[in-house]
Amino acid sequence: MTLRPSAEHHGCRFAYRVEGSGPPVVLIQGVGVAGSGWTPQVDALRAEFTCLTFDNRGMGASQPIGSAPVSVRQMADDTRWLMSQLGWESAHVVGHSLGGPVALEMALTHPPGVRSLSLLCTLARGRDATALTWRMLWLGMRSRIGPRRARRRAFLEIVMPPSALEGADRDALAAELAPLFGHDLADQPPVAMKQLAALRAFDATGRLGRITHTPTLVVSAAHDPIAPPRHGRALAEAIPGARYVEFAGASHGLPIQHAARVDELLLEHLRHAEARAPREAARTQP
Repeated sequence: MTLRPSAEHHGCRFAYRVEGSGPPVVLIQGVGVAGSGWTPQVDALRAEFTCLTFDNRGMGASQPIGSAPVSVRQMADDTRWLMSQLGWESAHVVGHSLGGPVALEMALTHPPGVRSLSLLCTLARGRDATALTWRMLWLGMRSRIGPRRARRRAFLEIVMPPSALEGADRDALAAELAPLFGHDLADQPPVAMKQLAALRAFDATGRLGRITHTPTLVVSAAHDPIAPPRHGRALAEAIPGARYVEFAGASHGLPIQHAARVDELLLEHLRHAEARAPREAARTQP
């Protein structure tokens, strides 16, 4: 399905897709990635769920960036506004990387609007992801400086574990991933630096205990240089009742590299949350 242009919200005309049928699910992408990055998940979910994906403010076809600041709070507001355009009062919310803090902000500021949380390769305090380790400094420099082919290959080392790149045709892999990311892997979208600043400013560590009635799944990747597993474990431990799953042979591109296994986890989690909802509603009736 092609991107649909929406009405303007705070200076940005958003582009979004709606696919499938069933209970609503909204999927929020991370830094420098278009909504098309969720294609493997939408393909698996759309038989049972109605999936909303979109390009974040200033990314891809959601232009212009507008005068509103790029912040996690603004991105959460953008997501709720898109849901309202579809008449959705609530939805299951899935976030990857920067999309995780956006999902958390939605659950913290408007709990009735979030039926469940699925938090992939993410963390509760943004500066933990943006801290310059030697590894990220080296990979970051190589992904931004030098010939385009070399930049693509460096970017692959950020999103894929060594085992996935060993013996692989890296040029072919970069070309295969470009449509999912929404751009050539040699290029960094102009909004990416503003998104990174928004992530750096976010910190929900002192508020996570408030998420008491939202079924939550936290998934980390063992080789993730951006959101290492220790941050995913801390996130899951701080949210009452959250389930934690860690993938051994994966990195930050987990939802793409291990799409089938991630999709199985999401379907299991979403089905469980849907089955639980009527019981929770009955329990809270006067």
